[in-house]
Amino acid sequence: MGLLQPEPGLLIWMTLAFAVVFILLARFGFPVIQKSVERRREYIDSSLAAADEARKKLEDLQQEMEAVRRDAEKQKSEILRSAVQTREQLIAEARRKAGEEGENIIAAAKAAARLESDAIIRDARHQVALLSIAVSEKLLRERFSDPQAQTALAERLLEEVDPDKDEKRKK
Repeated sequence: MGLLQPEPGLLIWMTLAFAVVFILLARFGFPVIQKSVERRREYIDSSLAAADEARKKLEDLQQEMEAVRRDAEKQKSEILRSAVQTREQLIAEARRKAGEEGENIIAAAKAAARLESDAIIRDARHQVALLSIAVSEKLLRERFSDPQAQTALAERLLEEVDPDKDEKRKK
C-alpha cells in the first residue's frame, strides 16, 4: 500500500492506542487539567472582583478627597473672611483710638492755650494796673502837692465809697 493509505492492522492499533491514551487522560489527566483551569478561572474572577472593589474604593476615596478639598476651601475662605474682618475691626479700633487721642491732645492743647492766655491776660492786666497806679500816683502828686487839695480829694472819695457816711455826718 502506499504512503497515503494506512493498513487496516495499523489503523486498529492506532485506534486502540488512541482509546487507551484518551481513557487514561479522561480518567487522570482531564480532571487535573479541569481543576487547574477552574482554579485559574476562580483566580481571574477573584482578581477581577478585587480590581472592581479597588476601583470602587478608589472612586470613594476620590469623592472623599474631593469633599475634604471642598471643606478645606470653605475653611480657607472662612479663615480669610475672618482675617479680613478682624483686620478691618483692628483698623477701625486703631482709627477710633487715634481719633480719641487726637481729640484729647487737641483738648489738652486748647486747655493749656486757654490757661496760658488767661495767665497772659492776668499778667497784662496786672502790668496795666501797676502802670495805671504809677501814672496816677505821679499825676496826683503833681496835682495835689497842696495839702488842702489832698484833703478835699480824700473827702470826695469817702463820699463816693460810702454815701451813707456823709448823711450820718450831716445828722
